[in-house]
Amino acid sequence: MELDQIVDLQTYPIGAPAFRDTCRQNLDEIGALIMPAFTTAQAIQSISAEGVANRDKVFASTSRHTVYLSPVDPAYPADHPRNRQVVSSKGCITDEDIPQDSALRALYDSPVFRDFLCAVLGETALYNYADPLSSINLHYAETGQELGWHFDNSSFAITLMVQPPESGGAFEYVRDVRDADAGEMNFAAVANILDGRTKVEKVAAEAGTLVIFRGRNSIHRVAPNEGARTHMLAVLAYNSQAGISLSPEAQKTFYGRIA
Repeated sequence: MELDQIVDLQTYPIGAPAFRDTCRQNLDEIGALIMPAFTTAQAIQSISAEGVANRDKVFASTSRHTVYLSPVDPAYPADHPRNRQVVSSKGCITDEDIPQDSALRALYDSPVFRDFLCAVLGETALYNYADPLSSINLHYAETGQELGWHFDNSSFAITLMVQPPESGGAFEYVRDVRDADAGEMNFAAVANILDGRTKVEKVAAEAGTLVIFRGRNSIHRVAPNEGARTHMLAVLAYNSQAGISLSPEAQKTFYGRIA
């Protein structure tokens, strides 16, 4: 499938330098670049149908974790923001289960799309994961399932809404809560967010919406799916260096197996 069959290039001329500059400015100013109807109706319908057809390959998991995605620190009490536990529950199919002729794979591999991402993110190059599981993931959330509050370990995330839930399931975030590079974890702000005392930004995306988000210092979650329809979200994962694999421990946690 050609790129113009996947992306609405009239609305989103991702090869144009001026458009790329505008997107980068928006991402830098807001922390999230949200592009509704980024994909064509034909492409997103095809990706959604693949997701339904591959439901038998889903690895379902529920985990409890800190918002920092790191082990509990015994230097702090269990109820301290550093150690408080949140829940993430979802299903996932991995890169090797995405059909070779999928529009999702064609988008991920497109040199024009990758150059666009580099320009927006300020990266010189982006590479696939070296392991066969991690580059493209399709996440499924059934009724009540959610992705708990957390900070990303990576500097950016790219997602494509495949099938929104009937209700609930909004992407919620608070910008610039911590400064990971400086070691400032901002426990007080995290406590306020976990306790619901802080106003959060909410994005309720429709099918075909592409989101580029900087989540290393901005805390975020996907709220529980409150409807009967399965929430399907594609995650397009790249590295700024070649030859990087997800660790065997992380593969086992996220996918239920090791490549």
